[in-house]
Amino acid sequence: MAMRIDAHQHYWSIARDDYGWITPSIPVLYRDYQPSDLLPHLAEHHLDGTILVQAAPTYEETDYILELAAQDDRVLGVVGYMDLADDDHKDHFQRFAQHPKFVGFRLMIQDMEDADAILEPSYAASLKHYASLGVPVDLLVRSDQLDTLVRLIEQIPDLHAVIDHLAKPRIAAGEMEPWAGYMKKLASHPNLYCKLSGMVTEADHDGWKPDQLTPYVRHVLDCFGADRVMFGSDWPVCLMASSYDGVVDALMKTLPPNWGADESLKLFGGNAASFYRLKNET
Repeated sequence: MAMRIDAHQHYWSIARDDYGWITPSIPVLYRDYQPSDLLPHLAEHHLDGTILVQAAPTYEETDYILELAAQDDRVLGVVGYMDLADDDHKDHFQRFAQHPKFVGFRLMIQDMEDADAILEPSYAASLKHYASLGVPVDLLVRSDQLDTLVRLIEQIPDLHAVIDHLAKPRIAAGEMEPWAGYMKKLASHPNLYCKLSGMVTEADHDGWKPDQLTPYVRHVLDCFGADRVMFGSDWPVCLMASSYDGVVDALMKTLPPNWGADESLKLFGGNAASFYRLKNET
């Protein structure tokens, strides 16, 4: 039977001091989050495990979450940090790749001062190298950076990648375009996937309703289909706007009426197991 997987969550320890974006001004996040905190939620929703994603732009944090993963059977794979502008990125990749749970890396395009840096010849050449190896790549990108991402994927159509958080559409403002048009273009590349994650934090934190998420979910499903989408809680970041239960419930309410058991098996684990090439995926 296929595993049920949360394809996007984080752990952190504030004392590590490399999570610059987590400050006391966000009290719900400004504390440690460890495997014991997530376990009850996984049990409640019958999830077999997770994909643990980096949350700090440091190689040291990737070492840290790989250490956590080594001690936690529920972590099925780790998506680490990689800086393709770093001359030593291949050495770091080779070191991480020795760990049995390292499944790929994430590009934090969202945090770049100029997203067009990913189109620079040296940067694109580095990404083409990982594309040639078939390495899974998470793309953390905002909706206002999608024009750049489209141009990148046109250069590297064989990149085996997944767009995190639906590319952060402006849900709180109720805006669909130009996000929707760019997502349709990106979905035309069969090697690209999309995570149905991070939506509640792009909505009004205090007043969002599941039906406000529905147009965005339905558009992604229409574009990417049932075989290239994954559920991700984005826990504990989601706690700024919702509980873990609330995230799962909201996603279930946004799915189309004809969404069946086979599609749900793919969304809640099958596609993540395939994308990240997890061992023992059945």
